[in-house]
Amino acid sequence: MTNTVAAPSNETRVAPLVELAIRGLEAMYDEEQALFCHRLKQTSVANVKEGISQRYTVMTLLGLLRAEAAGYRSPIDISATVDALYRNTEWVDNIGDLGLLLWLSSVSPRKLDSFYATFDLANALRNYSDSRKRLTMELAWFLTGLTHASRAERRPPYLESLARQTYALLQSNQGKDGLFGHMARWKSLAGAVRGHVGSFADQVYPIIALAHFGQTFTMKEALQNSLQCANTICNLQGPLGQWWWHYDSMTGRVAERYPVYSVHQHAMAPMALFAAQDACNADFREQVYKGLEWIGGANELQQSLEDKSASLVWRCIRPPQSTSKLERFSALVGQESIPGTLSILHECRPYELGWLLYAFAGRESRALQPSSRLQ
Repeated sequence: MTNTVAAPSNETRVAPLVELAIRGLEAMYDEEQALFCHRLKQTSVANVKEGISQRYTVMTLLGLLRAEAAGYRSPIDISATVDALYRNTEWVDNIGDLGLLLWLSSVSPRKLDSFYATFDLANALRNYSDSRKRLTMELAWFLTGLTHASRAERRPPYLESLARQTYALLQSNQGKDGLFGHMARWKSLAGAVRGHVGSFADQVYPIIALAHFGQTFTMKEALQNSLQCANTICNLQGPLGQWWWHYDSMTGRVAERYPVYSVHQHAMAPMALFAAQDACNADFREQVYKGLEWIGGANELQQSLEDKSASLVWRCIRPPQSTSKLERFSALVGQESIPGTLSILHECRPYELGWLLYAFAGRESRALQPSSRLQ
């Protein structure tokens, strides 16, 4: 893909978003547990933190580490938070979270030894049910973790073989047009019914995983598969820059459009497309910045989802919640739904801002000097 739109004026918009994310994450942090919350929800009284999420904490830390590398100050103690994740690792009960923690441990100082001492990585593909079901998103997280760990000076001898096995499992979920289904189609009833329909996350994380894997192990096929998926989601991008919710890996078409999530627009699509761009000598800036404008008001409601006073980006634009089981079933097997009256969901989750940092910290205009940068 060889688009040539440089969009420098849009790039100057990124630094304020990065600063917004850093400020917003401070309000989502639970000081007592040294972890991030599950979500921040708007109520009639105030924005209220709900729950704790180790998974969202890992994702958020990956973004904060990327921001620190770009010269920003983290609003929280990253090392203490990584230690809190290791304090009790019972939350790691699936191969996806194992992969995310391996990814984080690979880029955090002196944490890989703790990871190898804690987990049976060599047998992970056999030990976790989500790998046996061949869940796309989770396998992509695992492959990304393996790839980052493979770049370390000290690594187990089985790591490359395990990464190649994981790649083969993940790639088998990819359709002829490049889109990924949600899971293996013939290993369960759920897979037979809807295994071919993948969420936007089921496209984004494989693009990232295959791009990194292809670079690390010099595997042209993996790079081509990453690029094919990236090209296909770009061809299916909505007229307002929307990244849609569900895709059919059998037909190569959109299966369900709404909700449209802000995190897809400002974080997940950019981090995936930048990964493919960097690995495959492509240029996706036009699609990235078109998608970014959606959250600023160039959307169906002509309302900005950025709340500068709260330093948040609200979660999505969604249709009325359906109570029809038949309607939901139709969507999951690839029957596109038509939304009714759309509205904004006023909540935000920390990983959304964390992935925004991962996507854009260091890519914003160098002419700007944000106040949160180290001087």
